[in-house]
Amino acid sequence: MFEDIKAIFRNDPAAKNIEFLLYPSLHSIIVHRYISHPLYRIKIPFIPRLISQIMRFLTGIEIHPGAKIGKGFFINHSMGTVIGETTEIGKNCTLFHNVTLGGTGKHEGKRHPTIGDNVLIGTGAILLGPIKVGNNVKIGADTFIINKNVPDNCTIVGTPGRIVKLNGKKVNIQINKGG
Repeated sequence: MFEDIKAIFRNDPAAKNIEFLLYPSLHSIIVHRYISHPLYRIKIPFIPRLISQIMRFLTGIEIHPGAKIGKGFFINHSMGTVIGETTEIGKNCTLFHNVTLGGTGKHEGKRHPTIGDNVLIGTGAILLGPIKVGNNVKIGADTFIINKNVPDNCTIVGTPGRIVKLNGKKVNIQINKGG
């Protein structure tokens, strides 16, 4: 929990003192980490999903109880964020509002994205399918990525998504081509 509080101060210049206690992102992640996810892991039916839906109503953030989320997680402005059941999120990741980490409906088992460490995902981005997003990645606002992996150390933008920076060098690589 302390890493998540630090993430608020690291990512939001408006956070000055104990107002972090009012952040819906913090409320959602605490309930997810300490109530709904543990209940889901021990296979208690219905209750973890009910809790996640109550948190969705209260905060505008939908985190499926099965999602695995690393320390230092922060959702800025929160509203409209959806994190699917088999999503895995690494350490020190930031999402802005209205981000979807979802499935396509065409996969079984692992159906949702795996996000590396130190990833920033901009407002309205949509990542679908069992894709892997590498470490130290920046995904721009309204970027759309479906069924295509994203390498480490890059910046990706657009609909469809294209890599515009890779390992510190400007590039233009279409990742969703033919996908």
